Amino acid sequence: MVKWRLLRTEYSPASLNMATDQAVMETVSAGGPPTFRVYEWRPSAISIGYFQGMKEEVDVGVCEERNVEVVRRLTGGGAVFHDEKGEVTYSIIFREGSIELPPKILDAYPLICDGLVRGLKKLGVEAAFRPVNDIIVGKKKISGNAQTRRMGCVLQHGTLLYDVDPELMFTLLLVPDEKMRGKMIAAVKEGITSVRHETGGAASITDVEEALIEGFSEALDIELVPGELSPREKERAEELRRTRYGSREWNFKR
Repeated sequence: MVKWRLLRTEYSPASLNMATDQAVMETVSAGGPPTFRVYEWRPSAISIGYFQGMKEEVDVGVCEERNVEVVRRLTGGGAVFHDEKGEVTYSIIFREGSIELPPKILDAYPLICDGLVRGLKKLGVEAAFRPVNDIIVGKKKISGNAQTRRMGCVLQHGTLLYDVDPELMFTLLLVPDEKMRGKMIAAVKEGITSVRHETGGAASITDVEEALIEGFSEALDIELVPGELSPREKERAEELRRTRYGSREWNFKR
C-alpha cells in the first residue's frame, strides 16, 4: 500500500488555507509526498472560483463588517461560504499518473469523491455522488468539490457541511433583491443537509475528520501517515498569503 502524508492543519484564515494548498502542491510537484489535508476556517470566509469576479458575487462591505474573509481559489466553481462552526474541508494533492484517473476532470470526480461517500458511511450517513461534483444524502447536497491540474499535479479540495446557516450565507453573497434572497434561502433549506442534521448531533468535527481520513484511505487504497508541513512549506505559504491570497490584486482581479 502506498504511503501518503496526512496533514491536520485545523483552523486557519482563508488566505493561509489557500496559500497552504499551493505551497503543498509546489512540494508535490518537486517530488514531495502526495498529501491529504483536512482543515477548517477561522474566521469564517467566502471563497470564489478562479474565474469569478469578487464584486459580482460577494457583498464585500457586509463581509468586512462581520469579519468574514474573502479569497479567490485556484480551482473553478462558484462562491462558497465557509462557516468556521459548520464545515470540514479537505484537499488532496498528488502527481498526475500516481493514481490512475480519467484524463478529463469531470470523469475523475466520482473516483476521488468516493472518499467522501465512504467517510460519511462511517458516520452512519448513506451518501452518493451526483454529477458534476456533489455528494448528496437522499436528494440533498452535503458536499461540493473542485479540481485543478497544474504543475504536473492534481489538486482537489472540497467541503463537507457540518452545519448550515443559509440566512447568514445569503447576507454575505450578492442577490438581485430581497424577494430573491428569500427564495434562495428557502431553496438552500430544501436542497442542502449537514452532518449534524443527519447524525442528530452525534458526530463532532473531530469525528468528521477521522471519517474522511478513513474514507479516502479506503477509496484510494493508500496509507495516510501523520505528518507536518515542512519549514519551507510554512515559509512559502506565508509568502503566498502575503503576496497572492491575501492581496487585493489577486482577490479582485476580475
